Amino acid sequence: MRITLIGGSGQLGSDLRKRLRGEVVSLGSSDLDVRRDDDVAAALDRTRPDVVINCAAKTHVDRCEDEADHAFEVNALGAFHVACHSERLGASVVYVSTDYVYGAAGRRETPYCEDDVPGPINVYGASKLSGEYLTRAYCSRHFVVRSCGLYGVAGASGKGGNFVETILRLAGEGSPLRVVADQRLSPTSTWELAAKIAELIQTDRYGLYHVTARDHCTWYEFALEMVRKEGHDVSVEAIGTADYPTRARRPAMSALTSSELAAAGIESCRGWREMLHEYLLMRKSSTQTGSLGARNR
Repeated sequence: MRITLIGGSGQLGSDLRKRLRGEVVSLGSSDLDVRRDDDVAAALDRTRPDVVINCAAKTHVDRCEDEADHAFEVNALGAFHVACHSERLGASVVYVSTDYVYGAAGRRETPYCEDDVPGPINVYGASKLSGEYLTRAYCSRHFVVRSCGLYGVAGASGKGGNFVETILRLAGEGSPLRVVADQRLSPTSTWELAAKIAELIQTDRYGLYHVTARDHCTWYEFALEMVRKEGHDVSVEAIGTADYPTRARRPAMSALTSSELAAAGIESCRGWREMLHEYLLMRKSSTQTGSLGARNR
């Protein structure tokens, strides 16, 4: 199987490079600008993939509010270009999306499943939902994969790190932490997500999938577990969304659940604590070997 991995230098892409089986060509943002149709056509004509995995994205949620045109160019127009040329070459395509396609339904107590109607409340979510629709419309062999609260050893270049690294850095400095306790999510390691994508592309069960931790927590509970597991002696205060204003609105519930993975014969992801504990061990190992990378500072 020939695989072209777009966005291969990012947080998820780095783990996909280790998880994928077959002949993998990895293209970073310096290699390919998905906003340029001719560049996408040339790249895929050159690599002749059986599968294209599109991890290219503008992911900084707050910055997207002020840079909406750029967000839609990368997350939607870029997805359109990738989908069209994948279809032209008879390749399947994976589009990686987000829990933030939800939120407009208002107050909700349970996670969203694949057949729940999306409704984003920020530009980032709207741009990713547009990318989903364009991928599904223009490539018949598509896997749209929504995930949530991603973190990985490579960090997220568009965000300058990830939530786990930010919390651990502050805790390591002895700083007291104030963390939102009224937003629920299903945080997922990119190592786990990459493994599920690697399984999924071996099938022909095209469609929409939620691939996240099988359970959920608040950002506060997530941070508290990190601090406890790493043995940091710092206070962690639970606060409300109103106490931590951000440029973009966030859903109070954006945890996801899946019925489609099981239908494809793929086991669901592990619980968020198990994934986090594994990540902390991998992080220590990477630090000791000097491969953690500056983006996780």
